[in-house]
Amino acid sequence: MLAVAIAAVMGRPVVIPLALARSAFVLLGILLGAVVMPETLKGIADWPLSIAILVVAAVCMIFATASYLRLVHGWDRVSAIMGASPGSLAQVMALSAEYGLDLRAIAIVQTTRVLILTVGLPGGLALFGLAATGMPARPSAAAFDITELAILVVFSAIVAMLWLRLPGGLLVGAMIGSGLLHGGGWVHAVLPWWIAGAAMITLGAVAGSRFANTTPRMLFGFLGAAFGSFAVAIAVASCFVLLVTRILPFPAADVVVAYAPGAQDTMMVLALALHLDPVFVGAHHLARFFVVTFMVAFLARRVAPKISAAPDARRRQRRRRGPFED
Repeated sequence: MLAVAIAAVMGRPVVIPLALARSAFVLLGILLGAVVMPETLKGIADWPLSIAILVVAAVCMIFATASYLRLVHGWDRVSAIMGASPGSLAQVMALSAEYGLDLRAIAIVQTTRVLILTVGLPGGLALFGLAATGMPARPSAAAFDITELAILVVFSAIVAMLWLRLPGGLLVGAMIGSGLLHGGGWVHAVLPWWIAGAAMITLGAVAGSRFANTTPRMLFGFLGAAFGSFAVAIAVASCFVLLVTRILPFPAADVVVAYAPGAQDTMMVLALALHLDPVFVGAHHLARFFVVTFMVAFLARRVAPKISAAPDARRRQRRRRGPFED
């Protein structure tokens, strides 16, 4: 991710073919679902309370970060809400285009936050001594026949296609399919390490490619807003992480990644790489996706009812001016 992001900022072409990206998402979903076992679901009864607290945390993060962008960096209200959204990047960019906002500024703030989280979380967990809870050992790639693997891939791909237009899309759908087969004990096959590694590298490249067409001047021009909004969001998230770890029996590292204001797919794969529970993390990020999707659209239409009806000339002027109000 870092390598592709740096290459993108330096002006190199970093387009990831859509077919390759989609294949990687399906493979990663299969990989995530492979950790599901009957024992994995024992603590699921405690999840609703944690998810309810996450909903409150997401709302607080939006308001706190939007207030920071508006008061400190002078962003207008709609741009501040879009830059403050903890996730839902696709919807944020679509709404930003609809309201004629500065897409580059919002994309830089959003993508920089994900980049910092993905790079910083592993080091941060190690720094504070938060040991990850290792998942149960899975059979090696040599311990199953090709038939089980074929069944796993085909079934997971079918479920992924059913989820194509839903939150999380291919990755969540494939994870559900793989999780059903592994959780029910019907298959024990896992992807070979070299396929899993290639899929993870592809996801990193997709995340880094979001910096395409971003010049160093653009990047440095919005770094203050990016780092500041990240600091506000992570401070709010940390308060709720402390609350959850005090009242609920979840490992601190799992809660940290579940409450991190990062991209859903990236955080789920990061949980897997850190030997956390990606099912727990994925459930929380999926719930946050629904809340943020509704909240951002609702707030945008509430605070800027006139912008959607503005003439095209005004929209073009706002794009040139950036996300700052006169």
